[in-house]
Amino acid sequence: MSSIEKSGTYRLGDRSVKRLGYGAMQLAGPGVFGPPKDRAQAVAVLRAAIGAGVDHIDTSDFYGPHVTNQIIREALHPYPADLTIVTKVGGKRGSDGSWLKADAPDELRSAVHDNLRNLGLDVLDVVNMRFMFDPHHPAEGPVEPQIEVLAELQRQGLIRHIGVSHVTPAQIKAAQRIVDVVCVQNLYNLVRRDDDTLIDELAAEGIAYVPYFPLGGFSPLQSETLNTLATRLGVTPMQLALAWLLRRSPNILLIPGTSSPAHLEQNLAVAEIELDEATLTELDAIGKS
Repeated sequence: MSSIEKSGTYRLGDRSVKRLGYGAMQLAGPGVFGPPKDRAQAVAVLRAAIGAGVDHIDTSDFYGPHVTNQIIREALHPYPADLTIVTKVGGKRGSDGSWLKADAPDELRSAVHDNLRNLGLDVLDVVNMRFMFDPHHPAEGPVEPQIEVLAELQRQGLIRHIGVSHVTPAQIKAAQRIVDVVCVQNLYNLVRRDDDTLIDELAAEGIAYVPYFPLGGFSPLQSETLNTLATRLGVTPMQLALAWLLRRSPNILLIPGTSSPAHLEQNLAVAEIELDEATLTELDAIGKS
């Protein structure tokens, strides 16, 4: 059994995917804007991920914009039959690299078609609707108008499954009254634990939870306890943080991203890390202190 297979699998829509996937955000340039410094390496990392058994890639056409999807197409098209590509809509990039809301009906339809064109697909496996009522944390607001647009595109055969991102429990329930929500993508990691209860509730419903910024994002996780435990186990702090997420709940799908072949290998090795109860207790305490 390979390292990645030891992560286990979980349902994502009508497919079963390995719980260790790949996030494509870092394939773009600095700040997820513009082209990468080394496009050939970006292509090589994607091919190495698939070669190692990754069957779940998370992306968006507003990464770059357009850059990551075009690199994914260059590297992997025609795609392996078992590859699930998850994208998201609801945002766009300003000319200065700023992150802007783009959730009007015409903007959502255009975004879906942009993803289809740049990925070279006739139908998108999963589309996450990213809500931006507050840029820093999920905030209440109506989700029905946007979900209705995606449901329409689903009926047209352009989208297989729909997920939601940057949402509250109430917004998830509102979306579920319109469509079958197959995944929730929110900020969550060892130190950001706002969704602890939500994760358990989604697990009971068989819905995947995909933590974005599992390693802290633009500000990597910092914890003396994490560093000490990682040294004790002979792994990196970031590997240990990912291993904790795998143990946290069976419905968590990980999408750590990197543009480095060495970091990719480190990320995919985390399924090999064994955590005893004492170590888990110490790690749990980091997010509750």
